[in-house]
Amino acid sequence: MTKKITSFFTSTKSESDAALTPAVTKKREAPAVANDEGANFQEVKKPKVADKDKKKDSVDGNGNDNSPTSSTQMQPHEALFSLIEDEEWSTALRQYTSKSSSFKTLAEFVERERKTKTVYPAPEDVFSLFNYTPLSSVKVVIVGQDPYHQPGQGHGLSFSVRKNIQIPPSLRNIYKEAMSDVGITKPSHGYLKGWADQGVFMLNAVLTVRRGEADSHKNKGWEKFTDEVIRILDKNNSGIVFLLWGKKALVKCERINKSKHTIITSSHPSPLGATKTNEPFIGSKCFSRCNEALVAKGKEPIDWHITG
Repeated sequence: MTKKITSFFTSTKSESDAALTPAVTKKREAPAVANDEGANFQEVKKPKVADKDKKKDSVDGNGNDNSPTSSTQMQPHEALFSLIEDEEWSTALRQYTSKSSSFKTLAEFVERERKTKTVYPAPEDVFSLFNYTPLSSVKVVIVGQDPYHQPGQGHGLSFSVRKNIQIPPSLRNIYKEAMSDVGITKPSHGYLKGWADQGVFMLNAVLTVRRGEADSHKNKGWEKFTDEVIRILDKNNSGIVFLLWGKKALVKCERINKSKHTIITSSHPSPLGATKTNEPFIGSKCFSRCNEALVAKGKEPIDWHITG
């Protein structure tokens, strides 16, 4: 299911700080009509798009569709939620996103931020992990913190970056451990969609961030949303392996039912902690231990190799 989102995500500031001018929809007035309480209102008729050429004219230089559509009437929380295209996740999260005051406040905040700041990842990538990995397909959960905050890096999967982007230090350590543990070939890029396609759900606690400002969208409502995601995974699935790297990830998942799922913990793969604590990430053999747990539950192991 694919929807066009316009008003909620059209930014007035791109990476080059160029201002964007939103399209203006003119209202066509009709004679006032009294409602059943005696109050008057004006009937507003939507303009019609005559042909595809007019539709193309409404697309701005950044690819944002500014033409008037039904999505312009969405509330911010409805527009944000509509970016979850996977039916299973959409069904599972619909009640929370429609009833939660926290999610509504969060959506309004992100809308304001996108109008005046550069926010990552792009709107269409915020929920890419949900769209890549349906609820029933999740076999492994990796918990990160917030998205990368430099241009072109984050695309909705924790620790992952696009192919033409330099591999970040934490991901280099992840690869180092995977090469030692399960013998993967040294990767040439940091794009982890291949893991997502196999059921590895790479969730950040916070799903958006302001350019150049780590934790800038912390405590705005994302944490409650991702708590609900983890609750849904815990309740609806069984035999998931949770790879919890660092204290924050462990605290985030402290309510997971350990009789249903497998918890594998270590320090964070960051250079600051990868070799520290009583459970250092380097040498943890978390990838082989993950696969052993999956096989014990009758599930296919993950091929940790990075291809492409």
